[in-house]
Amino acid sequence: MDKEELTAWALANGWQMVAGMPSLMKPTAPKEAIVRMSLKATVVNVEVKKPAGKWEKIAGKPYGEVQADPETGLPLGLSFESIPGFTRLMEVNKDRMVFARMK
Repeated sequence: MDKEELTAWALANGWQMVAGMPSLMKPTAPKEAIVRMSLKATVVNVEVKKPAGKWEKIAGKPYGEVQADPETGLPLGLSFESIPGFTRLMEVNKDRMVFARMK
């Protein structure tokens, strides 16, 4: 997957663009990003915000090594499948966006 494909996947699955990066917002504070994808020229990094406010890289791969799961479309190789609660966080963010459009 390349930068554009990752961005399109993220935006279709509950992520929001914050400071030019696809980000998942904190459920209790929907204006604060807690997970983000840093899309560089040749690599994508997944970063998590620590309680102290510092971003920590938890995974990173060159675009050529990131492949979409044939069944779910989830980008494989970025540790999304191993992050506890990641799927639920994505669902909460996606639901919030859908309900915001209904208002």
